[in-house]
Amino acid sequence: MGIRTALPAAELGIYSLVLSGALAFAARGLLEASQDGAHRKAFRESVRPGWEYIGRKMDVADFEWVMWFTSFRNVILFTLCGHVLFAKLCTMAAPQLRSWMYAVYGVLAVLGIMGPWYLLLLLGHCVGLYMVSLLGQPWLCLGLGLASLASFKMDPLISWQSGFVTGTFDLQEVLFQGGSGFTVLRCTSFALESCAQPGRRYSLADLLKYNFYLPFFFFGPVMTFDRFHEQVNQAEPVRPEGELWRIQVQAGLSVVTIVAVDIFFHFFYILTIPSDLKFANRLPDSALAGLAYSNLVYDWVKAAVLFGVVNTVARLDHLDPPQAPKCITALYVFGETYVYDHIGGEHSAVIPELVASVATFAITTLWLGPCDIVYLWSALNCFGLNFELWVQKLAERRPLAQIEASLSEQMSRRVRALFGAMNFWAIVMYNLVSLNSLEFTELVARRLLLAGEGKVSTPLGGQGLHREGHSLGLAQEAQDPWLCFTGFPQTTLAILFVTYCGVQLVKERERSLALEEEPGQDKEKPE
Repeated sequence: MGIRTALPAAELGIYSLVLSGALAFAARGLLEASQDGAHRKAFRESVRPGWEYIGRKMDVADFEWVMWFTSFRNVILFTLCGHVLFAKLCTMAAPQLRSWMYAVYGVLAVLGIMGPWYLLLLLGHCVGLYMVSLLGQPWLCLGLGLASLASFKMDPLISWQSGFVTGTFDLQEVLFQGGSGFTVLRCTSFALESCAQPGRRYSLADLLKYNFYLPFFFFGPVMTFDRFHEQVNQAEPVRPEGELWRIQVQAGLSVVTIVAVDIFFHFFYILTIPSDLKFANRLPDSALAGLAYSNLVYDWVKAAVLFGVVNTVARLDHLDPPQAPKCITALYVFGETYVYDHIGGEHSAVIPELVASVATFAITTLWLGPCDIVYLWSALNCFGLNFELWVQKLAERRPLAQIEASLSEQMSRRVRALFGAMNFWAIVMYNLVSLNSLEFTELVARRLLLAGEGKVSTPLGGQGLHREGHSLGLAQEAQDPWLCFTGFPQTTLAILFVTYCGVQLVKERERSLALEEEPGQDKEKPE
């Protein structure tokens, strides 16, 4: 089935109506659940006073988000604005020296935020990996890079190195882990590039300029050394036509997203509800599905905002940084979440893909910090990535290939979208393990995808879960007219159908983008 295969407009319209209606229904259930749970004892720690003038509290379960955009907001703005100002002045006065200006400003910022001993610690890691890069042995560079990364993730070395940070503040641990981890990855990229280019000798100054570029220092993304070195050393950087407008749009979208999340957290307590399993188990199926989905969307939004802010600054510096990760809404295959091209190649051969995915998730496990939940998350996603390829290879063999060949292209697209819907929920379930908890993931799986316990659940609101401080009993629930049985097959089939509609709409979006990239070819018209 080609990407150009179209579906009738009426069919796509039905998919849009089903998906929008399901999302609205799930949002209604989550809103009512948030209203009823706002005064529960279990919510007191993470639901704090917010917009009191309209009687709304705010979900503050994610302390990082709250700290970024409240008490730490002014520091971030001041530091990044200072970088932009000095970078602009240097670009105007002496563009050949702008890489030095970036490095000096970054070093001073790290020194002021984290202290001199932390700076010396990172310089030690930089010098160590630089010395190893002079030997020209990639395996040695990679081994030392992994060892350095492990030293920031496992005791007793992590406890010893964290003592190099002077002072205390709320985000100290986040900045320590971010700055240290990304420093090791950048130094490893530098070392491997030095081995790959034996004819070019990079200096320690090149490494320090690369590592201490402030917008990427604490938060990433990891821009490989070869790309950074080439772009930052352009003698006379020139912006493409319309680039400033696109940068302004990206900055505006980041601001709008931050405000939207702040508003959202005053009405939907999606981060707090999963921590109260008794309360979550009483949610209607639609609200529980929406809760699981919205947690993954928020995780993407959080990453997209951080990427958006630093990418905006990097693009002002005439760099072309990596883009934000793809939203969970647009994912229906594992292959678009994690890839390792150097080993995996085209990601079409079983053995290289297995080796590539195992290597990728081994490094990711070390990056996140080895523990049971990370092991489980890595194993599940590694399995999902490879199982997807195994199924694809099986579908290319007889008799499945013959069956698909007998179908029309439109029917083939529908069948593949059905498998994409099942794959989507595999992605959701595997990632809920790390985003929430294993217990909440088990609850979602049991209620939505497996044969539930035969319980009934009531929607919230007028006959809500929590009235005058007392939970409703099953007897009162049984009197509620809005009853829905949980588990297979009703809930499972309904969720898969809604997800199928979403996958078809994503596929249609991909088809439109593919046609835009091929202006010289005739567009296929829907039947």
